[in-house]
Amino acid sequence: MPELPEIASRAGEMRKALSGRTIRDVELLQPKCLNKTPAGMKRALKGATLGDTAYHGKWLFTETTRGHLLINLGMGGDMLLVREDELPEKRQAVLFFDDGEALSIRFWWFGHVHHVPEGKLGTHRMSAKLGPNALDVTKSEFRELLRGRHGAAKSFLLNQERIAGIGNAYSHDILFLAGLHPERKLDTLSGDEVDGLWQAIRDGLLPALRKRGAWYERDLRGRRGGFRMDDILVGYKEGKPCPTCGAEIVKKRTGSTASFFCPRCQPLNPKKKAAAKRRAAPRARTRKPAAKKPAKKTTPKKDTRKPARKTARRRKR
Repeated sequence: MPELPEIASRAGEMRKALSGRTIRDVELLQPKCLNKTPAGMKRALKGATLGDTAYHGKWLFTETTRGHLLINLGMGGDMLLVREDELPEKRQAVLFFDDGEALSIRFWWFGHVHHVPEGKLGTHRMSAKLGPNALDVTKSEFRELLRGRHGAAKSFLLNQERIAGIGNAYSHDILFLAGLHPERKLDTLSGDEVDGLWQAIRDGLLPALRKRGAWYERDLRGRRGGFRMDDILVGYKEGKPCPTCGAEIVKKRTGSTASFFCPRCQPLNPKKKAAAKRRAAPRARTRKPAAKKPAKKTTPKKDTRKPARKTARRRKR
């Protein structure tokens, strides 16, 4: 499933490659992915010129001279910018441009191609309820997002109405970097742990964003992303050693998804983690100074020697 690193990358590519192009025609092969009838969608988009593209969570928003084009790739898919005679066989929608190229849109399931009139984005129910983009939230804003929450840490990350753009793929390493068990309750987090989770979101997403997303996703020209399996810390590495402590990474069903984590670095009970750290910490040997033995009381020995006889010289009278 494309997540923030992939969607943000596609937004940048669309901004650079599609801005200023005019839609000559539209092909719609899966009506149930639309928020209008195929005829209504064609009327809205034919002749429109594309402008800037932004993203919010897993949605792409492209401004046009006739409203907004919204694309969501759902559980997986791609968008390919190709010549009209090179269209891929599998596709759900195609935008034909006046320069001979076309944008082919394909998704496996649960994808969307929507149109929203100018000034009506707030009425688009599916995107209007999204929380802030995960990388746009400041530390103080993040603290407020978590204030009063009682659910599990992973459930919070995956809830797009709380914070948008994080899916199951990147959640594993984010929680590992934060040192949090996926089922750890938010109301048990200390202030430092909340700040650590905010930082872990950035540290878990930015490396993939810099590499244009995961290797199993493709950009507009069909090139694979640069974030590979070797870049992943614990996600999908069941049975492999933890990169920090060497313990075996485990897989556990948490809610509707599977989670991968290190049971030693991410214990459900933080007190056990602290105890484990204390046991693992090398103890400096400190020798106590030897106690001074009390001095023995000595009693003077009795002089048993016989006194010397005094011999007086007799004076001769």
